[in-house]
Amino acid sequence: MIDNKEKSTIVLFSGELDKAIAAFIIANGAAAYDHEVTMFFTFWGLNALRKDESVPIKKGWLESMFGKMMPRGANKLGLSKMNFGGLGPKMIKHVMKKHNALTLPQLIELAQEQGVKLVACTMTMDLLGLQKEELLDGIEYAGVAAYLGDAADAKVNLFI
Repeated sequence: MIDNKEKSTIVLFSGELDKAIAAFIIANGAAAYDHEVTMFFTFWGLNALRKDESVPIKKGWLESMFGKMMPRGANKLGLSKMNFGGLGPKMIKHVMKKHNALTLPQLIELAQEQGVKLVACTMTMDLLGLQKEELLDGIEYAGVAAYLGDAADAKVNLFI
């Protein structure tokens, strides 16, 4: 059977709330238009896939420090502009609620429901000391070669 679905890929490199929201809005929109969508999370973008709660895992000193310094989960990401020591994300979340916009955790859940492939970069996980237990359930794990395989067949490839 020949798959005639349009394909789109998004690399989420940024760990900033506004950029993650934009990436998931685009991914959900593409999925709603019946695109096969792959989102590849690398470096700071992996923080959007972290679980909110701390997961007790034995780590080395450096890996533990990375884990403590990085935001834990979609609810803890800062803004790229006007962060104002954490006040900016609270303001944007308030405005989103006022306009009945989906939150980042809701956008992530919707993406999973629509079959968007969420892929955590295993090389970055190794570099930052992140383990599978610390990331959301239902995501995939792969390296850059797997992403490039998806991107080669896609008409839309975004780097955010």
